[in-house]
Parts: sequence; C-alpha cells; structure tokens
Amino acid sequence: LLETSPGVAEVTFVEKEPAERHSIISWEQKNSCVLPEDLKNFYLMTDGFQMTWSVKTDDTLMPLGSMVINSISKLCRLGGSSVYTLPNAPSLADLEDDTDEEGNGDKPEKPHFDSRSLIFELDPCNGNGKVCLVYKHTKPVVSPDTEIWFLDRALYWHFITKTFTAYYRLLITHLGLPQWQYVFTSYGVSPQAKQWFNMYKPIIINTALPCEEADSFVNKLDPNKVFKSKNKTPVIKKKLPSQPTGAQKSHTSMTSKTSSLAGNSSRK
Repeated sequence: LLETSPGVAEVTFVEKEPAERHSIISWEQKNSCVLPEDLKNFYLMTDGFQMTWSVKTDDTLMPLGSMVINSISKLCRLGGSSVYTLPNAPSLADLEDDTDEEGNGDKPEKPHFDSRSLIFELDPCNGNGKVCLVYKHTKPVVSPDTEIWFLDRALYWHFITKTFTAYYRLLITHLGLPQWQYVFTSYGVSPQAKQWFNMYKPIIINTALPCEEADSFVNKLDPNKVFKSKNKTPVIKKKLPSQPTGAQKSHTSMTSKTSSLAGNSSRK
C-alpha cells in the first residue's frame, strides 16, 4: 500500500530473526514479571519490528513514516534508576504526587513511576514520546495483566489499548505517520502532522479521531469568492421637471443678456 502511494519512496523493512526462548526467560527473571502471551509469541516470530518510509519532494528524500517495536534486549524499564549516578540524583519517581487522580468511570488508573508500576519502553516514537508496556499492579506480586500507554514529552500518560496485539494493529493502520500516537491524547497531533495525515490517510474507520478533522485546520482559498466582482449599484439620474416652452425661452434670453452685460463690464 505504501509503495503504491504517490510520492512515497524507499520503503524499508528490516527483517529480524526470532528471539531465542532462553533470552525471553532471562528477561522475565531479570524483571520479575511474565511477558503477555501475545507479545511473547511476537518475539518468538521476530525479535522486534522496524519499517520506515520516505517521501520525495523536489528530488530530495525526506524520512517520514516509522514503525518500531523494540527487541527483547531493548525492552528496558523506565523509572527504575536515577538519571545520574549520584546518590541523591532526581528520578522519575520524584514526579509522583499523592494527589494524582485515580482511575474512575471511563478513565483507567494511570501508571506510576515508582514501585507501584513496572514500565517498559516498546517504541521510542522518534523522540516524540514513548509507547510503554505497563504492569500497573506489582504488590504483593506483579500481576500478569498489562496495558499499552503513551507517555508524551511533558510526561503525561495517555491510555492506548489493553493488549499488544491491538497496539500492533494500530501501529500498522496508522502507517507510522509522525506523532500518530497523539491521536489518543486530548490535544491531538500538531498542525504539521495533520497535513501529512491529510495526504496519507491512515487505514482507519473511526471518524471521531482528530486526524479526520484536519480539514478544519487547513487554510482554504476559494478564488471564486475572493475575486468575485461586486455588483455595482446603478446610479439613477433624476430628470429635471419639464418646463413650458415659453418659460424656457424667457429663461434663455435672460441668461444671454446677463452674459452680454458681464462681457461689456470686463471690456470696460
């Protein structure tokens, strides 16, 4: 589909060997948790996923789409250690606030950077955020239930889906377009990304997504309205009331006499 789209060039798919079973078991033992069955089966087929594509503009290639699932070796934990090696260095756990709203109603409970949750990076999103595999219940033991969340650059959490399989489908159907994960946030994708969404529409049906409203952010110029000639209001000339013939002659003779007197005075 991408290769047949206009302007798309260099669609690259990196084939990867399946992950060995002992490396998956080693990961689970190291992190004291069990991988979801669908993600485990995915790694047993291919150790990660990477597909990129570019667009050609003015004979130059510009990288645009990117679809990435980290390999089992790069499925690293977030918030587990300090940013620096200093003993009192700040960490993501310091961002936790006891007054954070818990999940209620339609809103699920948000992940925590501290020991209450285990968070692993699935997709670095080209620096636009991080898609994470989240174990939200770790006490007394780590629950096998996981969810997929998006962590934006401002370190706010946004729920995407409950299973890895559903996220993988979303990744493919959105064609790896820039910032597509922001579709699942309250503020949506940027105006520039909306332009790309307009050009290469994702394979989605849900019309409630912000990407379908991209037309409202695009400036449209209608030449028919801009250059439409205005209808000029015709000027109605009022005709003077008709005068009798005799009165018109006397008026003419008086005018000629006045002009002749004015001429004589100027000559004098």
